[in-house]
Amino acid sequence: MRTRTGRIGDPPAAAERTAARVVPRRRRMRLATRALLLQLGTVILVVALCTGVYLALAVQQLRAEAQSSALAIARTLAEDPQIRADVALASAGPGTPSAPALRDGSLQRTALAVMHRTGALFVVLTDDHGVRLSHPDPDRLGEQVSTPFREVLAGKEVVEWDTGTLGESARAKVPVRNATGTPVGEVSVGFARAGVFDDLPPLLAVVGLSAAGALVLATVAALLLRRRWERVTLGVQPEELVALVQNRTAVLDGVVDGVLAVDEDGVVQVCNAAAQRLLRDGGADDPVGRPLSSLGLPRPILDAAAGRRPRAEAVLGARVLYVDAHRVVRDDRSLGTVVILRDRTDLVALSERLETVRAMTAALRVQRHEFANRIHVAAGLIDADRVPEARAFLDDLRERGSVDFPVPGLERLTDPFLHAFLGAKAIEATERGVGLRVAEDTQIHGTVIEAEDLAAVLGNLVDNAVTAAVAGRAPRWVEVAFFDDGDALVFTVADSGPGMDSGSGLPTAETGSGADASRSAAEHDAGDLPDTVHGHGLGLPLSREIARRRGGDLWIVDRGGEGRGAVFAARLGAALAPAAAFPAGTPASPRSEENP
Repeated sequence: MRTRTGRIGDPPAAAERTAARVVPRRRRMRLATRALLLQLGTVILVVALCTGVYLALAVQQLRAEAQSSALAIARTLAEDPQIRADVALASAGPGTPSAPALRDGSLQRTALAVMHRTGALFVVLTDDHGVRLSHPDPDRLGEQVSTPFREVLAGKEVVEWDTGTLGESARAKVPVRNATGTPVGEVSVGFARAGVFDDLPPLLAVVGLSAAGALVLATVAALLLRRRWERVTLGVQPEELVALVQNRTAVLDGVVDGVLAVDEDGVVQVCNAAAQRLLRDGGADDPVGRPLSSLGLPRPILDAAAGRRPRAEAVLGARVLYVDAHRVVRDDRSLGTVVILRDRTDLVALSERLETVRAMTAALRVQRHEFANRIHVAAGLIDADRVPEARAFLDDLRERGSVDFPVPGLERLTDPFLHAFLGAKAIEATERGVGLRVAEDTQIHGTVIEAEDLAAVLGNLVDNAVTAAVAGRAPRWVEVAFFDDGDALVFTVADSGPGMDSGSGLPTAETGSGADASRSAAEHDAGDLPDTVHGHGLGLPLSREIARRRGGDLWIVDRGGEGRGAVFAARLGAALAPAAAFPAGTPASPRSEENP
């Protein structure tokens, strides 16, 4: 693994040499800055394009308006009776009219008056040969026009931009007709280019101001968007986003613990594969995008995610979970909560089994110590030649066993494991002021062959019952009943405690005692217990899981209350070797042979 300063574990000198070889990375432009420049460039191009199109349309409109004005003036003059008559007279006369006569003629005066009144560049009247009968420049009178006129004399109106003796202009040419309607001349009206675009500078100023305002607004919007972008992405750049995705994938998929990321609104945003597996086992599938409170999770997990507790234990389905919750804050801004789900089912189950082994070890140690004491007594009697007393002592030892456990009805159990296990539990219960007894209707004829699973389930129920009995009134007792059903072992555990909390929401199976309890139709769930008297809610789900794994189950027979304690029942399949399986002549009670 490398770092920017060298390898982990390198000596300082090696680290310095490694750092010296590192080429400084060129500082890259921030994503928000690049986005800002891109937005500004785009806005500038759009504004320039729109401005150009608008100006082109404005110029075209001004040209069209100038041509339309010239055409209207020319038509008006061409329809004037006096002008028609004067032009027809000039066209009918022989030769070319003289310039001095035209300079003082009515056509020249009319044309000049129209020019001054309309602001036109020129108003020119011609005869049928294109000879000017009026012109702004008197020296041009009597000369032929410099632009084509044959099309107009043919009876057509011409509107165009053209260049003549007075320069470029928007002009309109209309034929002048005589009384019979024959074209005998033309009227040409033009507006100078400069005059046409007199309104263009103010228009350009308005367009420029509008474009500048648009750029300013775009810049402000881009800056606000950049600020919002950096706030949303927490200032993370594109290359950093790629690294974050890689790290997230590596971390979330590389850990065995479940990881949930919950935002400030309580919605699950991230759920790795391990968390999905754990939640699916608990009945919560596809949690991403859903509120955590809608997944039906236990209260401890919801409290941890809400920040009400940093750590918690919860039972989800058949799993025992340890929950760690951590608030995520960046730049003084809370981003939500990360919830770590650690599956500790196997660890808790192992702890339960180790506790059972510890109890068995203590029982065996007590049994060995007591048996050694009694052997010493027997040996002392023999050494003292008190053989009859020694024989009577050994006969009593054979009848009662090597250890006199404080368990009424223990003689009803023929299995040595159950005998020793309940004896050890009875000693522990006696130290807490609780008496352990075997029910009178106990009936079992087989031998335990799955001591480990039986010890885990039975030990948990007995320990919970003792705890409940301690919380109840005197006399404090725990009663255990055993029944065999083929190779299955069924047992019930009752106590004198105050009963279970009625608000726990667990079902109750009202069943009788004896073998009928093993065949009860009520296959009820003893899941997550909020009841603090009967344990902490972890042992029972594990015991239930062990029982179901062996083809049985664990359920509640009676919740108790009102002066009676709770009653639990469990069934373990393939837990007994039936008595019929022993060879003929084998004693039914191994204890009588093992403890002579």
